[in-house]
Amino acid sequence: MAAVGACPLPTVLFSPRSVGKLNTNQILTVTPCLAVSADQILASTAESLSAVEKEKNKKILEEKEKRRINGWNEYLEQSKELIKPDGGPPRWFSPLECASRLDNSPLLLFLPGIDGVGLGLISHHQKLGRIFDIWCLHIPVADRTSFTDIVKIVERTVKSEYQRSPNRPIYLVGESLGACVALAVAALNPDIDLVLILANPATSFSRSNLQLLTPLLEALPDPLSPGLPNILRSMAGESLKRVLDNVVQGLPLQNTTEELVKDLTTFSLSLPVLAYILPKETLEWKLQMLKSASAYAQSRLYAIKAQTLILCSANDQLLPSHEEGERLLNLLPKAKCELRKFDDSGHFLFLEGSVDLVTIIKGTSYYRRGKYHDYASDFIPPTPDEARKIIESNSLFNLVASAVMLSTLEDGTIVKGLAGIPLEGPVLFVGYHMLLGLEKIPLVSRIFLERNILIRGIAHPMMFMRSKTGKMPEISSYDNFRIMGAVPVAPANFFKLFSSKAHMLLYPGGMREALHRKGEEYKLFWPEQSEFVRMAARFGAKIVPFGAVGEDDLGQLLAYTSHVNTTSLKVVFDYDDLVKIPYFRTEIESLTSEVTQLRGDVGGEVANQQVHMPLILPKVPGRFYYYFGKPLETKGRKQELRDKEKSHEFYLQVKSEVERCIAYLKLKRESDPYRSIGPRLLYQVTHGFESEVPTFEI
Repeated sequence: MAAVGACPLPTVLFSPRSVGKLNTNQILTVTPCLAVSADQILASTAESLSAVEKEKNKKILEEKEKRRINGWNEYLEQSKELIKPDGGPPRWFSPLECASRLDNSPLLLFLPGIDGVGLGLISHHQKLGRIFDIWCLHIPVADRTSFTDIVKIVERTVKSEYQRSPNRPIYLVGESLGACVALAVAALNPDIDLVLILANPATSFSRSNLQLLTPLLEALPDPLSPGLPNILRSMAGESLKRVLDNVVQGLPLQNTTEELVKDLTTFSLSLPVLAYILPKETLEWKLQMLKSASAYAQSRLYAIKAQTLILCSANDQLLPSHEEGERLLNLLPKAKCELRKFDDSGHFLFLEGSVDLVTIIKGTSYYRRGKYHDYASDFIPPTPDEARKIIESNSLFNLVASAVMLSTLEDGTIVKGLAGIPLEGPVLFVGYHMLLGLEKIPLVSRIFLERNILIRGIAHPMMFMRSKTGKMPEISSYDNFRIMGAVPVAPANFFKLFSSKAHMLLYPGGMREALHRKGEEYKLFWPEQSEFVRMAARFGAKIVPFGAVGEDDLGQLLAYTSHVNTTSLKVVFDYDDLVKIPYFRTEIESLTSEVTQLRGDVGGEVANQQVHMPLILPKVPGRFYYYFGKPLETKGRKQELRDKEKSHEFYLQVKSEVERCIAYLKLKRESDPYRSIGPRLLYQVTHGFESEVPTFEI
């Protein structure tokens, strides 16, 4: 198997003055003259891209750290007021930041962790307040309400609110100790529609280092106790370790506490917060409560039927949350439970600058205002910041693809750019699915950035289902698609999107087209009968046929794997070859059985949607080209297109337009001087990576 760049590329001479006309076959004069191989250009550009990427990642990390510090500071500042003794019992409060919200917004009850303050979501109040009615539970510092009584307080509220709005779900968001409360309430009320969001649940307390903190606190001399908050707040790292080493010297628990001190050093930044809020006696009480809460929740997991989202941190130094998340995922109802992991986050997940709870809820499709999630009415469009982050996560792909976008005006004129894309919906984009469907990334990004249009992709149900065997990609890998509006293909979803005047993206060839075989590049595999024309006509939608080329002939497909990340794809070893090998045939059958089969009543090739993933031997990446044809009107043709023959004629017209767009691009790209990556990257090096690379003349 040859590696990318293993064969030396031809040497070229270039001049910045002539770069606009650069051709891989040209020799250009320079002053002074420089001889540079294409390999060197690629290597130099790769270094530049790496430097740009490093600088971007540095800024992202700095921004995350800034948000984290701001979150902690805000939490501590507002906690000072709430922890003042008032002799009151546990109670609910609604944050002032939560103002106007969507109609019929569901109730969200926040259940705090060991701190009990109720401000754990302070960094999320504004965003959550737009889509939820938020109540936060506050447990005063001096309060000694038992765990079971706290469960009763929450349960009473849940039952009362459920009686008021029986068709509206109630969200229980609990962190650490609060997650145990949420599990207990759900177990006691299996018939109430609850959605649990559990952050680093304390059900793992018996396997954590926190249980070692109790004997350490008991061993601390009383004179030290009043000053403990100030000491811990001012100490960190080695300083904290030295203090604790001195405290435990000579104590009978020295062996145990010495082991704990090693762990305390790693989460010393968390202890000052706990010590600031919790005096020694309260902390001892809460640790005892954690023990009973963990045991109580553990013993009732079997009774839980609620939809559950588990959020676990890999860097949690207080609880083994990463392992606990996996364990709970296997114990709770599989059809209703999902897990999201945060590799760089610590125990106080909601105070991390990189964690956005609303974005997580959107990405998992966990937001709903009724019994079930409605992909139309429950969809919350991405904020500009969410969209920016998702698009930036694909920036390297978009840079390498350097997509050329052409569109057609109403008078039939072809123009560079997207001026021909209709602004008002409903609009249905219908096109060809290239190998693995990677063409979606530049398409959705550019239309959003240049036309401020969010494309709702009609996607395969596998993007919305958790794998039963673990052989399919993690469902979390599709979160960004769901945030950007992807919906599972279904007639009901089509109807709702058309009625909401959305811009939709449809690939009639589906998986059969995206996983095509040798010699099938740019060949359409559409159903014989129309699947979208009559519904589009019912709502007077515009249909925009488009073609995309560039991905299918840029690499070589040799064998089988479950993971691909390249823009250079060409089928060499396809499904027909794989099924001849017993191992791969068994794997394909296993994968296909996991996935919801579409078009079971449709004959022909399009019904043959076997799930198989290829191993790619990449070539040097080429360029992506898109051509959006003239929008086809269905407005005023509702009655006409009800006729089966007329509808079929229109369907064939759309298909013919897609084929025409593909043929046009295949021909025109031959005259693109920047079709190859070398000249393209050279242009970007000299003009800036944000500059648009020229292409062929229309």
